Amino acid sequence: MQIDPIYLLQPAAAFALSLGVLVYWRNRNGFRGIVFLLSFGAYWLAIALKEVVQYATYDKVVATLGYASIGTGLYFGLQTAFFAVGIAYLLARYAVRSRDATARDAVAYGIGLSFWENGVLLGCLALFDLAVIYLVLSMGGSLAATVASQLPSAYFASGTVALQNVALGTLERVSSMMVHVAWGLLCVLSAATGKKRFLAVALPMGLIDAAVPFAGQVSTEVFEAALFSVSLVCMGVAWRALRSNGRWEVR
Repeated sequence: MQIDPIYLLQPAAAFALSLGVLVYWRNRNGFRGIVFLLSFGAYWLAIALKEVVQYATYDKVVATLGYASIGTGLYFGLQTAFFAVGIAYLLARYAVRSRDATARDAVAYGIGLSFWENGVLLGCLALFDLAVIYLVLSMGGSLAATVASQLPSAYFASGTVALQNVALGTLERVSSMMVHVAWGLLCVLSAATGKKRFLAVALPMGLIDAAVPFAGQVSTEVFEAALFSVSLVCMGVAWRALRSNGRWEVR
């Protein structure tokens, strides 16, 4: 039994899209190395803290509240709001105060956050994982059988279904890119201008992860369309905030 290699396209597309946006912005508006490093620190520190919290509490939360529940949704969403958005703001504030970043770096910072999530974690690393699985299954034997038994049945779907899954998965990465750019942008604007209302708008964007437990409660098409719509609104709000403080040129 072998997975359809078309699934390799999803993480490859996530990496290509993330890298493409980063290169485009660098060529048009600049992308300083310090901002890239700041986004690296903010993203991976948030991931580490979420892992620690979930390792200690996940089983208890699900046992108490059930998985597909509002409580569990808030459990995920609040972690993203406080860790991902909160730490992004704290590092942006530090960078602004130390003069390592300005409001002109707002979009680049958001693109950096998006790149680490979608280009690296769910792009390069996910592509590597799938490639290893593909190779293991191709060799056959008991190890291949064990690995195959642990994979979601969707991996062994027909080519048409696989292509649809890849398309929907890629749409989810686009949604993630937009919301990361949105809250990263707003965090820098808040730190650079001293206007806390930008942070107040950014923090609730992390609650988008509250939708995670409900992914299986509706059709995948409806779920991904809803995520995309919310992310599009987040991006629109952030871009409006950027333009309303247009004392710098964004080409």
